Amino acid sequence: MSAKKKPKGKRKRWFLLVLVAVLAGLFIRSDWIGRLIYPISHAESIKLYAGQYGQDPLLIAAIIRVESNFKEDAVSRKGAVGIMQIMPDTAEWILKQEKFGDLTIEKAGSRADAGIRLGTWYVSELSRQFEGNLPVVLAAYNAGPTRVRQWLNDRVWDGKEQTVRDIPYGETRHYVQRVLYYYKKYSELYEHL
Repeated sequence: MSAKKKPKGKRKRWFLLVLVAVLAGLFIRSDWIGRLIYPISHAESIKLYAGQYGQDPLLIAAIIRVESNFKEDAVSRKGAVGIMQIMPDTAEWILKQEKFGDLTIEKAGSRADAGIRLGTWYVSELSRQFEGNLPVVLAAYNAGPTRVRQWLNDRVWDGKEQTVRDIPYGETRHYVQRVLYYYKKYSELYEHL
């Protein structure tokens, strides 16, 4: 009698093992599952302003993912506002740099399209200032360009992705690593936005 139970138990375990393997294969190889796990909201605004300011929309999506997880009216503990978490002083400076029409700090803090426009312009400006060096641009977006220039001038950090671990601020180091991770993930999952 116990000999008859063993084959049933073995078949159940074998079936369960095959089922887990199939599901794991689907999970690992399936773009639709990846897109479910790593969605991109506000794609039209991201595409529009990334195109307008010469940025990769997937990079902007990665920054938004890390900054606010696509929550358009987010406010940080430090006072950063909106979907791209721009500090009010920075937003005020951005608004003085270019004609943004009736765009205000309040709109940037409550409307996704306004926040994406200001944040993408700022990424573009940082990219210009730091000659397109992505890890440095991301560090400057988080810690501020003055602070990052000081790190580079003092040779605390050489600005390379391979040495992100040398960024002296843990928050900024982690921020750059996370944005780069999501950027790579989005680039794998989305051919284009």
